[in-house]
Amino acid sequence: MAAEKKAFILRIQPETLKELERWAQEEFRSVNGQIEYLLNDALRKRKKRTKNTPVDESESTTESE
Repeated sequence: MAAEKKAFILRIQPETLKELERWAQEEFRSVNGQIEYLLNDALRKRKKRTKNTPVDESESTTESE
């Protein structure tokens, strides 16, 4: 059985929506499918980047003196 997806409202600029519609059509996806694909791709890339980038705590703290 497929996982249930959460529905939500998205406010978007008309120009951005038109570009997404064109892009989705080029890739034979619905606009919703294109948005989901792009979000999943961005999350995958972010996970890779955070895995490969060690966190240096000394850079994240500010010195008071």
